Amino acid sequence: MTPTSPLSIRHTLAITLLLLTASIHPTLAQQAKWSKMSSWVRRLAIEQSVTLSRPQQARGTAPSRPCELYAFVRLRENADSVLRAHHSRALAHCGDLYIAAIPLDRLGELSLSPQVERIEARRGSRALLDSVRLEVGAQQLWTATAPLTQAFTGRSVVVGVQDIGFDLTHPTFLDASGQQCRIGRLWDQLSTDTVGSTLPVGRDYQGSATLLALGHSRDGLIMAHGTHTAGIAAGNGYTSSYSGMAPESDLCLVANATSDNASLIDSADYYKYTYALDVLGFKYIFDYAESLGEPCVISFSEGSGEDLRGDDALLYAMLDSITGPGRIIVASAGNSGASRCYLHKLPTEHTKGTFLQSGSRSASLTLSGRSPYGFRLLHYGQRTDSLNITTRQVAQCKDSLLTDTLHFDGQSVRVSVAAFPSSFDPTSTALEVVLASDTSLWASGPIALEIVADTADVELYTSSFNLTANDANPALVAGQQSHSILSPSSAPSVISVGATAYRSSFENVYGQRRGEGLGSDGQRAWYSSVGPTYDGRTKPDVMAPGTNIISSYNSFFMEHNPQDAHLWSDVERFSYNGRTYAWNCNTGTSMSAPVVAGVIALWLQARPRLTPSDVLDVLRQTCSHPDPSLSYPNNYYGYGQIDAYRGLLHLLQLTGVKGLSMTRPSGLKFAVSHGVLTIDAPQSIGRQLSISIFTQTGAMVLRRQLTGERHFSIDLSLLPHGIYAVQADGGSKPYRGSTLIRL
Repeated sequence: MTPTSPLSIRHTLAITLLLLTASIHPTLAQQAKWSKMSSWVRRLAIEQSVTLSRPQQARGTAPSRPCELYAFVRLRENADSVLRAHHSRALAHCGDLYIAAIPLDRLGELSLSPQVERIEARRGSRALLDSVRLEVGAQQLWTATAPLTQAFTGRSVVVGVQDIGFDLTHPTFLDASGQQCRIGRLWDQLSTDTVGSTLPVGRDYQGSATLLALGHSRDGLIMAHGTHTAGIAAGNGYTSSYSGMAPESDLCLVANATSDNASLIDSADYYKYTYALDVLGFKYIFDYAESLGEPCVISFSEGSGEDLRGDDALLYAMLDSITGPGRIIVASAGNSGASRCYLHKLPTEHTKGTFLQSGSRSASLTLSGRSPYGFRLLHYGQRTDSLNITTRQVAQCKDSLLTDTLHFDGQSVRVSVAAFPSSFDPTSTALEVVLASDTSLWASGPIALEIVADTADVELYTSSFNLTANDANPALVAGQQSHSILSPSSAPSVISVGATAYRSSFENVYGQRRGEGLGSDGQRAWYSSVGPTYDGRTKPDVMAPGTNIISSYNSFFMEHNPQDAHLWSDVERFSYNGRTYAWNCNTGTSMSAPVVAGVIALWLQARPRLTPSDVLDVLRQTCSHPDPSLSYPNNYYGYGQIDAYRGLLHLLQLTGVKGLSMTRPSGLKFAVSHGVLTIDAPQSIGRQLSISIFTQTGAMVLRRQLTGERHFSIDLSLLPHGIYAVQADGGSKPYRGSTLIRL
């Protein structure tokens, strides 16, 4: 099995939307301004309008429960009064952008208000954990960052993690005393214990005793993803070598809803869990950090595909608004780097085609072009059946929505095509094509799509099909491995993280070798999603190890699923307070995102007012370039692989210090206690070693010659408290380099 980027709930609903809106009743158009609504909001409004038109509702039958949608709303003026007039309420706002709770039966009339510019919501996403769950700690990363713990550990920085499946009792989340949980707060959006809660869904829990007594998020018996990612970002490692990047940071968690834990949601409440709730989760974490007076970085290892409808426009705007100085969001790029998600037909090409591979019963793709164009669907069975559709045909249909059926061998695939202006280029016509079958689309036989247009420049985008080749027609082989970055990682203000690979395999607790074939040597992992974004921006922004990474695992999941295949990726198990815990391996950009979040926490400890753009500037100047044949930034590596140490030196303005190395001495261990610096080597150095100590202004305050020993002590008690750079010169290469210490 190989890492994949699964289809999200909101894509499934987008497909359903096209089928449901095939014919909008004329009277419904008078009840709403559809052009102000994103496609998913429009679907809910249509369903609600149909429901209200039924006789029992006409007689005034009250719904059994209040039904509110949590959505983004942009209002011109008098926002609070406009919302109140439509029985809606503001949950958060930044300028003219609001996250609002809107009664479903008021959606239509709210859209008619001249003060309302846009109402947007999309379903939540899916956790980006690949199917094999094979990870081990990249020793190059953990070992290389160990010296940083002498100076920067994330102390007085909040690391937020919004994810699924948290084990709050894992000892990796305890403080140095081993008594207090470093998790300050948890908002469990799936909690059913809502009495007295002021949050729109679920409730929050605060304080070490309360959180340890709670034990796990509600989905903690069936999910483990969040325990792993939080451990990578901020775990202390307990008694192991598997510490996270910011082991003394303060933690704040949000257990959100994705398609993975949807079984825990009442079907009547399913529509509530949108990206607006995810943004409220981000704000919840930022607000907690503000209450402590600390900077904050959030790790988010979930995502869904981009679109050309502009259904994420307000999401991106809201993310721009809530991030800023000391407020940074990091998200995984996705695991679809091996999939061909993009096709480009040039004006000089008459046709260009590909086969569509999907194991789902329904999947979608989007075409976009400036000139009139068309496409042909072909099924290769006992006989070849085809369906020809043009932009002109779709535009002539009611509501610019065409439905048809591709018949073959006694079976059929339902086809729905909607036309609309591209959100990135209003002069281009986009066609959203949905294929739906009663069985797996691929199981029904090879289906191909061929773009047909003499002079049109046409692009095809998809996150639910893989564009592939098939012997049924060897000429249809178009498609590129690009444009696979997921949202919200694709947002301009979010730091998008791809994955590199170091460990080529690992050994589990049963002595079995696992995790092979996922990459090595620090190169981009083949599964890591690549850019550009649909509107042409370079993404990802940065890379970090994401292949075979060891981190904490959910003991409650282990207890309730003892035969689960995921536990074959455990590399170590141990007991603590009567429970069995594990260190487990996982692979994916889900793992690389918290690495970057944890590194940024170290940087925030040095510069608490860092902004997302500041972080990008640090990445631009300090990242390593795994593939020297490429220019940077690019759509495979972004600015390159993050370098925690070089980034710190840059932020501390030490990169210009004459003679200071930008790399660490791998053969030396440094420690500071009571003003005394100790330096240990694995064996006697044998020849003279020079130690120089610099202040943050670059002034050398001490120089000492050491020789012949393997253990040295240098008294620095007379130096003022602060951060210093220690440079080692002479001896063999493992003994040369610099590190940071705190006095």
